[in-house]
Amino acid sequence: MTISTISTITTVGFIGLGDQGAPMARALADSRFALRVWARRAASLDTLRPGSFTADASPAQLAAASDIVLLVLRDDADVDDILDRQGLLAAMRPGAIIVNHGTGDPQAAARFAQHAGERGITMLDAPVSGGGPGAERRELATIVGGDRLAFERALPVFETFSSSVVHMGGPGSGQVAKLLNNALTMTNLKNAEDVLSMAAAIGVDIAAFRSLLATSSGGSFVMQALGDQITPEIAPHLQGLMRKDIEHFADAVGRLGVDVSTVRDRGLAGAEGLEEASQLVWAALDDRSSLTNG
Repeated sequence: MTISTISTITTVGFIGLGDQGAPMARALADSRFALRVWARRAASLDTLRPGSFTADASPAQLAAASDIVLLVLRDDADVDDILDRQGLLAAMRPGAIIVNHGTGDPQAAARFAQHAGERGITMLDAPVSGGGPGAERRELATIVGGDRLAFERALPVFETFSSSVVHMGGPGSGQVAKLLNNALTMTNLKNAEDVLSMAAAIGVDIAAFRSLLATSSGGSFVMQALGDQITPEIAPHLQGLMRKDIEHFADAVGRLGVDVSTVRDRGLAGAEGLEEASQLVWAALDDRSSLTNG
């Protein structure tokens, strides 16, 4: 366990101003914490309000001035690059915290935590669920693995952009829980796609059916997202992310000796049908809107 020499978090470093990261950073900019940001492209800083943050010239400069650094990056390879090749870990003060908010391999998360611990730094894996819309609403679910005391110190930071924060256990456990969550999302998606296809085939009003499911026992987060967050335009991009996530799930859980083939195959099928299902729902909603406005 790391003995902290930083008792109170006042300065938060942030790297990763993508679709999900940018609104998370904006929430921090509106909080009591001093926000420092580094971005590969200067244009990415335009997503933040001028004067609400300090821009650093390098990850190392940001790390040296921060009590905690949040990473919202694409994959584990990017985290590896920032930690070592970009000099973030070497520049951090003993007792500081690094948080990986991206979804990745639980074994990599445990390796990152061990590597950071050798330098007196605590690293938490804290993938988030809710996507860009959840981040905009500051209602993400943040799923945390790692040292409990570090989690408790970081909790006020997480609460700036989260409606739910859960500590799952030791290093890597946040990633395991997130991958299990993703597997449920994608298998639920396949269920939704199958039932919507049946409903359309027998002439059910899809828009009315979706409205019914919003308050009935058959409803689900992903069913509502099909007519809300998941548009036909964004569906192809989401399909790629879903395929990556279900393979992460299969690799990580499969290494623990569990047969994941049925869940993996159904999750992949859910990803494959996403574009068609989103088109079906949005066409029904457009038809309903045209009738109402007409």
